[in-house]
Amino acid sequence: MRRLTPAEVGLVVTVVIWSFNFTLTRYVLQHGVQPLAWSAIRFTTAALLFAGITLAWERTLRMTRRDLVFLFGAAVVGIWINQFGFVYSLKYTTASTAALVFGTLPIFTMIIARASGVERLSKRFVAAALVSFVGVALVALGASGDVAGNPTGIALALLGAATWAVYSVAIAPLMTRYSPFRISAVALLMGAALIVPTAAPQLASQDWHLGPTIWLIFVVAVVGPLVITNILWFTGIDRVGPSRASLYANLQPFLGAVIALLVLSEQMTLVQAAGGLAIAVGIVLARRGPPIPAAE
Repeated sequence: MRRLTPAEVGLVVTVVIWSFNFTLTRYVLQHGVQPLAWSAIRFTTAALLFAGITLAWERTLRMTRRDLVFLFGAAVVGIWINQFGFVYSLKYTTASTAALVFGTLPIFTMIIARASGVERLSKRFVAAALVSFVGVALVALGASGDVAGNPTGIALALLGAATWAVYSVAIAPLMTRYSPFRISAVALLMGAALIVPTAAPQLASQDWHLGPTIWLIFVVAVVGPLVITNILWFTGIDRVGPSRASLYANLQPFLGAVIALLVLSEQMTLVQAAGGLAIAVGIVLARRGPPIPAAE
């Protein structure tokens, strides 16, 4: 068994951070922060921070007009619509349920990557994704005998997974011309510009007298899930392809259960543990052979 590459290590770190983000976001929404107000301040802060880092490193955010138009379309789907799905799923259902539903990300990514011609996927990879998705189902079933949660929240989580899959596949071709820093900086600026007007009513009515815990979570939620993971995730996509990169996201349900066990004193059943094992097996199977490059 070969060692993890740096890109794969980055993907694992990304998934760990994302797993915490479900719990952190659920927490702040339960403590008086409105969904779109939270997204607006997070993305605006992250966009400005990322743009500053990129300008210091690369001295420019320049992209061709055609690529800017393309990236804007990707940001509409993968940031603006995605945030509706993500934050409102956590308003209407539990963090663990939302994380479980986001385990569908590899399935959506495979379908989109294949339909768009970005990748031609081997039978081994499809089998690996299915094994991993069975693991997601086991983690869900082990929670309480079924996938609990408000149907609206589950549907919104599916929307979040599908839109992130579209974004991840769409961004991949830009990696041949620009760094993950530049793409993420510009995309985050576009996303913030889209979210802030939509969130204006909530921003105006939000009580900003929040406790130090909420503001500490805000710092973590900006630096981790938006800044660090953007670099690691899209670097991973560039190195291993969008479908294989998204397969690592299937670790989220199991990691979310572990986080709940440690932080929220929730219980983990044997069925959930079996699901985590199946997820790991799926990732190992996928790593044993690269996806087939798309035909030119």
